[in-house]
Amino acid sequence: MPTIKLDPIDRKILAELQDDGRMTNVELAKRVGISAPPCLRRVRTLEENGFIKGYHADVDARVLGFEVQVFAMVGLYSQAESDLSLFEEQCRSWPLVRECHMLNGEIDFILKCVSPDLTTFQTFLTHDLTAAENVASVKTSLVIRGAKDLPGVPFSVLEERAEDD
Repeated sequence: MPTIKLDPIDRKILAELQDDGRMTNVELAKRVGISAPPCLRRVRTLEENGFIKGYHADVDARVLGFEVQVFAMVGLYSQAESDLSLFEEQCRSWPLVRECHMLNGEIDFILKCVSPDLTTFQTFLTHDLTAAENVASVKTSLVIRGAKDLPGVPFSVLEERAEDD
């Protein structure tokens, strides 16, 4: 966990980069109200301290031919740390699994999967996921449509909390 405290300018830099990671440093500096050299130093410090994990393009899976999105709820036989870690490692190796989250409650993991078609997902489901060691159950839900899909965090909430402090 980073040990530096973010000031309003740092939070504004993060919010702007979250919205548009491709802007130039000059444009970023203008948007946050500081000159370019200190802006670049702040961005580098934010990167070095792990606040910025990387930069990527937000591609449209459906436009690229990945028509199927499925959430898979996975139950394991054993929740020993070594078994949990092994399952997480397997998830990292499966290309169709885009997100893997361990949960508290009846389900051990929820996976977000994308696939070009149902046949490809079914093959993954039957040959990989349900056949994986320690997997006791899998329940799937096919996404019909998405209503909201935002990256990152709501910086406005951080600003409201900072004002209250």
